[in-house]
Amino acid sequence: MKVINKSKDQINDIINKSKEHCKNANESYLEHMNVALNISFSLFKASAMAAIHSLIPAFFQTGASKKITDLYEYLKTKKRVN
Repeated sequence: MKVINKSKDQINDIINKSKEHCKNANESYLEHMNVALNISFSLFKASAMAAIHSLIPAFFQTGASKKITDLYEYLKTKKRVN
């Protein structure tokens, strides 16, 4: 029974921290999920560009760097970075 109660407490703690995080980001859960997935996809594209560039330097000479810089500027406007 202690294990079940501890698990419930951990789940409630995760839910409360998630709610607080979304509140601090001024986003609903779905809005936050959308933003996080878009950031993830942007990072994936930058990673793919960098990997291709490592094999064929003529491709994406500034693509990955530009994508990362654009992402940083976006995060600054969302007040996610200092």
